[in-house]
Amino acid sequence: MTIISWIILGLLAGAIAKFLLPGRDPGGLIGTTLIGIAGAFIGGWISSRWMDHPITKDFYDGATWAAAIGGSLVLLIAYRLLFGNSRN
Repeated sequence: MTIISWIILGLLAGAIAKFLLPGRDPGGLIGTTLIGIAGAFIGGWISSRWMDHPITKDFYDGATWAAAIGGSLVLLIAYRLLFGNSRN
């Protein structure tokens, strides 16, 4: 997959993570989008590095999507824990 594919995957993974974890985010739409992109990169890296699942060239690989969404969820939860009360 190219870098553009990872960015698109990250945008979609961020939207799915936001759907799975609703509520107010400190960063709003832009922050959630950036977290989704970063989560896709981190999830893909962890998947290929430690879970012995190489990154395929197929955009529709289920394991790649699961890793991207999982990475986005982890970053979104961490972001909410660190900066969740900044809008009060």
